[in-house]
Amino acid sequence: MPPTLNHPPGLNFIEDAEHRAVHADAAIYYGGTESFSRSRTYSHVRLRLSFLHLSDAFSPSLQSQVYGYNPKRPPTFEEGTHMRARRMSHDEKSVTAPRRFLIDVEETIRVILEQEDTDGDFQISVTDAGPKMMALGTATSNGFKAFDIRGTYMLSNLLQELALARDHNRKRIVLDEARLTENPVDRLSRMIKNSFWHSLTRRIDGEGLEIITADPKNRTGRVQPRIYVPHGEPAMAEYYRKVAREKPYMNLDVVVLPPKPDDPYFVKSLNSKPGLLALAMNEVDDGKGGRTLKGIPFIVPGARFNELYNWDSYFITLGLLVDGQVTMAKGMVDHFIFEVKHYGKILNGSRSYYLCRTQPPFLTDMALQIYNQLDRSDMDANRQWLKRAIQAAIKEYHTIWVAEPRIDPKTGLSRYRPDGVGIPPETEATHFTHILEPYAAKHGISVLEFSEKYNDGILKEPALDEYFLHDRAVRESGHDTTYRFEKRCANLGTIDLQALLYKYEVDIGTAIREVFDDELNLEEDFPLAPFPPSVEAYANPHRERSMSRFQTSEEWFERADFRREMIDKYLWNERKNLYFDYDTVKEKQSLYESVTSFWALWAGCASEEQCWMLVSQSLKKFEVLGGLVSGTEESRGKISLDRPNRQWDYPYAWPPHQIMTWVGLERYGYLEEAQRLAYRFLYMMTTAFVDFNGVVPEKFDAVQLSHLVDAEYGNQGLDFKLVPREGFGWMNSAYQVGLSFLSIHMRRAVAACTSPEVFFGRAANVDVAAVQATAAVADPLDLAMESLSLAA
Repeated sequence: MPPTLNHPPGLNFIEDAEHRAVHADAAIYYGGTESFSRSRTYSHVRLRLSFLHLSDAFSPSLQSQVYGYNPKRPPTFEEGTHMRARRMSHDEKSVTAPRRFLIDVEETIRVILEQEDTDGDFQISVTDAGPKMMALGTATSNGFKAFDIRGTYMLSNLLQELALARDHNRKRIVLDEARLTENPVDRLSRMIKNSFWHSLTRRIDGEGLEIITADPKNRTGRVQPRIYVPHGEPAMAEYYRKVAREKPYMNLDVVVLPPKPDDPYFVKSLNSKPGLLALAMNEVDDGKGGRTLKGIPFIVPGARFNELYNWDSYFITLGLLVDGQVTMAKGMVDHFIFEVKHYGKILNGSRSYYLCRTQPPFLTDMALQIYNQLDRSDMDANRQWLKRAIQAAIKEYHTIWVAEPRIDPKTGLSRYRPDGVGIPPETEATHFTHILEPYAAKHGISVLEFSEKYNDGILKEPALDEYFLHDRAVRESGHDTTYRFEKRCANLGTIDLQALLYKYEVDIGTAIREVFDDELNLEEDFPLAPFPPSVEAYANPHRERSMSRFQTSEEWFERADFRREMIDKYLWNERKNLYFDYDTVKEKQSLYESVTSFWALWAGCASEEQCWMLVSQSLKKFEVLGGLVSGTEESRGKISLDRPNRQWDYPYAWPPHQIMTWVGLERYGYLEEAQRLAYRFLYMMTTAFVDFNGVVPEKFDAVQLSHLVDAEYGNQGLDFKLVPREGFGWMNSAYQVGLSFLSIHMRRAVAACTSPEVFFGRAANVDVAAVQATAAVADPLDLAMESLSLAA
């Protein structure tokens, strides 16, 4: 019989075979009680750090004053041991079992930051100048033997794991080496699925208000939490008043909106008292024998965007569906149905200053994709849910997108053209300074004073009114900002909006025919837009009412056919093999080359011949090393101090453009091209994740393969310490969706950070001159340092 082992009190031992899954979520891996393997021994000898010199006393693998394990090695940077050879005899050489490390959490965090985080941003990145090596004591040797953790990726993963262990109140851990060397594609995908979505989840009710009412865009100087409740929801208003009474420390202001909450002058009056807009809620048991309301959870984009957004939510939903979160995605559609009912449109975002604006419409595809993944055990309930979504889409279509002022009756093209008065309040404080300065000088007053008098209607400036009409349209388009739309957006029938509305028309017609037996009644009264559109038809004040008859698939397919004809007539350019926006005022195409031309493939409104011309002649204009840029460099024009870069222009790449093009190419049978583009974008995402402490940003410079973007608002999703918590909504989705396009071989190559130039060859549909221009800075460290130099 072996001798009895004397262990410190309170230890919970497990057998080696019971060790929790290596790549489990942090809540499982670090949660619960502290457990230890019997494969190592413990000493009851207490450390007496007060008698030891600092250099002898700490190591990232020791510092357990409770459990008393005392490794024999000082930290590597104390003696310059990072200069030693790759491996030496002090390293453990076990090949019979996975390697695990015995780690004191707080001390190791302190040491790794002191040694490796040379720029002080609490991240370990490729630009840090530390030795990129740290010795950790192994668990099987009680920390006596050590093994070197080397390189940016392993060290940044170590820092992240320590931060997660700290989150779960762990003072010391046994850490599997496999969590530090995890395949980066698997690690990022796992973090998105198990962690990022959860961190981005919000709920508007008594439990979630304190988080969701915080608005980084509020620059009024007043931070009082405020929620606006729509007219006609008395139970909801009373619920929030009760929350305000029960939580007086919140100082919550509950305001009920008027029946028409999107009147431009009323919305402007709210600029000084911005607030959150109430969203859909469910009635649930309160646990006390009664009933109460509970907010339906949803996903926010992240960073400074802490509310429900319109087109962000569509792309977020695609990622949620890949990750099996159908209920969450369904709830976001429920919120959109609520917004259409109470606010008249699917809002740009769920804040008071967005009441006049919507964004690119995706509701029908969003609802149909979710419907196809709902539990089939209750098809009647599923059909009722889809019916509500299609009814909301029809109302939005008739009252917003084919209603004036957004419709151009002459061409039948729809435009981004929202109502509004004054200066958009959600922008950065100095965003419009260069625009307002000449007007302020003209009146001999400061910019601030001019802004106040202009917003109050005291000073009239028609030219400035026109400027802000287009600026609001740019924001409604989602592409804020770009030279493509400069001072003309409200006049443009854009290819992206026409493609989306064509998809609306086809989706509604298809749903009515396939799900509702070709007959759908509308349960809310509103005017139906004339069809076919004409100046005379829209001049006639008489409108057919929505409840006067059933909707049939035939009329919706006729609308789709008409729109496709108008797209071909006004937007397709046979000579340039591309779709262009149409200026309804100047009555000519606006020849800015935009990657949104490929949205026609996603919607299915391009002919086979048009698709072939787009793929064979135009795709190469937008394809660069990191995927698809928003527009061509030639269309953007020269950049200078007086004409700075815009974030939706070349060389920037955004998830919506990538996803829409991948899906569109696949729809027309160009899977190889879709895979190549997905590979490029995921390669760029993965290298940033590996080299920059797990970063997942809002956008990229796809030419320089850099997330260090300084155009306009800079980049979002970068401001975290130790471990990324959220990523960024639609970038998370782009990764999950993009992986579904890759073959196993391509996925492995991305995980190995194999450049597209190597994987596909240099001539893979990318302009040779452009490739040669970027080849000199293809190394991630060179790219990062160049970006840092430019930012400085």
